[in-house]
Amino acid sequence: MKADMGRRYRLYPTVDQERVLTSWGHTCRALWNMALEQRAYLWTQRRLTLRANEQCKQLTLARAELPWLAELPAQAAQQVLRHLDRAYENFFNPDHPARFPQRKKRRHRVSVSLPGQTVEVRKLNRHWAEVRMPKLGWVRFRLSRALGGTIRNATVSRDGSGWHVSFGVATGVGPQAPNEKPGCGVDFGVAASAYVSTESSPRIKPEGLTAHERQRLEALEQRKARQITYARKHQGGRHSRRLRATIASIDRLKARETNRRRDFTHKLTTDLAQNHGFVGIEDLRVTQMTSSARGTPERPGRGVSQKAGLNRAILDNCPTERRRQLEYKCRLYGSELIAVPAFHTSQTCAACGKVDPASRRGCGRLFVCAHCRHEDDADHNASVEIEARARRAGGSAINSTRSTGKVRVSASG
Repeated sequence: MKADMGRRYRLYPTVDQERVLTSWGHTCRALWNMALEQRAYLWTQRRLTLRANEQCKQLTLARAELPWLAELPAQAAQQVLRHLDRAYENFFNPDHPARFPQRKKRRHRVSVSLPGQTVEVRKLNRHWAEVRMPKLGWVRFRLSRALGGTIRNATVSRDGSGWHVSFGVATGVGPQAPNEKPGCGVDFGVAASAYVSTESSPRIKPEGLTAHERQRLEALEQRKARQITYARKHQGGRHSRRLRATIASIDRLKARETNRRRDFTHKLTTDLAQNHGFVGIEDLRVTQMTSSARGTPERPGRGVSQKAGLNRAILDNCPTERRRQLEYKCRLYGSELIAVPAFHTSQTCAACGKVDPASRRGCGRLFVCAHCRHEDDADHNASVEIEARARRAGGSAINSTRSTGKVRVSASG
């Protein structure tokens, strides 16, 4: 049975275990780069396609000759090659947005993946447990929630806040029966993070960093720039301990911001899936929405900095991640996710159905219909229109990225 759910816990390795895990992470990165280079070379020079099965045979010979590669568990090295296979499959899949596999740099996240049969978990008490990994032994982690299934894979990673272990778990839980609750439409935006059609006020995502934390981050970024300039001039580019400490402080602040954003997203999507029979959202093309306005040297763009700020604000609300979470949470709670066309949702009157750009002048927060004089918050009006389109779709567009629901007729037509 394949893993159908993920579990992530805070890991607390000892000093020696942390040193080993860091070494393994860099070895996995080097192995990925070498395997990718080998595949690219064979295809460019001989038009041969290399897969993980063939590279695993060569890996056995390489481990006998390279001590630094032999220190990494063989199962972790094989997982790297399987992940590279998956990266190629995603690239050649026309329905997947993945690009061609790229080389991993030293600043990338340190992570080590292992298959489920090589790890073992035992519970110590109500709040703590241990995971046994090959060549490392037992490592403690905070048991913040039950596993709830059979472990199929495990990944140890490190970010600015510390070490974590993630388990892919096979729970065997299938889609639930419809919960028979009323549906809703949700408009994801920037000024209002999410406006639900059945609510009278928007849900605002709290700031990722406080004012004091933003000032500290800016000061740390300036210090980092000065230290990097000094290292390039006087140390041949070698990072000093102070520079590494500065980078670690920046990573901790950014990890704190990421955790707060993730916490709001999970709470929002869980509440929507639990308390509604269906959730209607816009079928947004986030990549096109956040494209740069820089232009070309021959034809430079206009308002580049303003567009860059808007792009950051859109991505800070992570609409793609919200949709991904709603897709699996709606199945778990007996709800339905319906993606409707985003065409003219902000210019359509939810009361009379007329489409007129004059109803929302200057993209303001107030919507006043130019025909029936209906007044409402612009985002709430859009969420009501999204709900109406989702009802007309009737479930045919559930979890679809190419919805074809009906759109209301323009007033000029």
